[in-house]
Amino acid sequence: MNGSQPPKKSNQLYLKVAEEVIGIIRSRKLRPHDPIPSEGELAKLFGVSRMTSKLALERLTEQGLVYRLPRRGTFLAGRSDGVPDDEDPPKEKQPDAPAEGRARFQIALILPHMSDYTSKIITAMETEVRGHGFDLVLIISKDKDDEDRSLQKLVEGGIGGIVLFPQGRKTCSDHVLRLKLQNVPIVIIDRIFREVQIDCVYHDHYSGSYQMAKYLIEKGHSEIGYTSNTLENITSREERYQGYIQALLDHGIPVKNQYIHFRSVSCDPNRINERDAEQEAFIRENPQMTAVMCGDDHLAISTLFTALQMDISVPERLSVVGFSDIRLSALTPIPLTTVRQDTEKLARAATDLLMKRIHHSNEKPLTIKIQTTIVERKSVR
Repeated sequence: MNGSQPPKKSNQLYLKVAEEVIGIIRSRKLRPHDPIPSEGELAKLFGVSRMTSKLALERLTEQGLVYRLPRRGTFLAGRSDGVPDDEDPPKEKQPDAPAEGRARFQIALILPHMSDYTSKIITAMETEVRGHGFDLVLIISKDKDDEDRSLQKLVEGGIGGIVLFPQGRKTCSDHVLRLKLQNVPIVIIDRIFREVQIDCVYHDHYSGSYQMAKYLIEKGHSEIGYTSNTLENITSREERYQGYIQALLDHGIPVKNQYIHFRSVSCDPNRINERDAEQEAFIRENPQMTAVMCGDDHLAISTLFTALQMDISVPERLSVVGFSDIRLSALTPIPLTTVRQDTEKLARAATDLLMKRIHHSNEKPLTIKIQTTIVERKSVR
């Protein structure tokens, strides 16, 4: 280019690559909407990293010279030659502009905790987000206030979009509602807030629980119990319980109140291999019960260990099933039959929906249910 070189910043490698791309556009006489060499092609061509070539393309995108389409590539913008006139070179932005530009190509994933289940979500989201040309920013929120602060900082920093696994709220937070009204691209995962229309993707907990109850019935069980942490208006727990109830009713099996147990204190994942007093009392008070459905795998593993330490054989005397299919469920003394939640499908659906919002889709808010499957192991007679 013939214009004066900007001081210092011209030494940044990605700016030099961006200038080389402009040279390619001119030498190949590309027309509007023709494809531009990909990040990988540019990296090989100029002997730089993929991050450097990515920043170069982002630079040209900011200048309006090219545009990018997820999963398709980068294309020349709709100008006659796609590049600025030599006598009018693009002005350099302020020093912090490149960082802001990068934020636009980042997706934030906010989680309430780290667990086996959420680690699977992180892995799947990383793959999906990168497939769309974005980078994943991970935030673990300590509590509801920290979640709100994180959301605010991300929006102020120009984040491209947000995938939120909310804290254990009974209703949608005011902060999330404000972001929705501001048209900030945001998708809720693993929760559904019935009082507000907002994009969400979650597993079909009701169907998963229903199918598990049906599975037990088909195995010959009719004395089936249910145990869970308190529902607390958490939709996933509510729907799993409802699926159990409906399956019994549909198969003509009476619902017995004594077979239903909601814990007074939530199961401690760090002590699931110990004999649990609440689970012991529930089992001891219901000697006719031949199978028990548990609201999650941690509780199922706790129930299994408790039964074994009570000298109750699993599955010969008591069948035990869980929900989620955490890694530990296959490693217990009697491997656990459970409901598997497909985190890859969850991440794919959430990312695809978020990309629609990033590209200004005018569809009404969507609720997407991801189907579950039963994983048979050894804990059912």
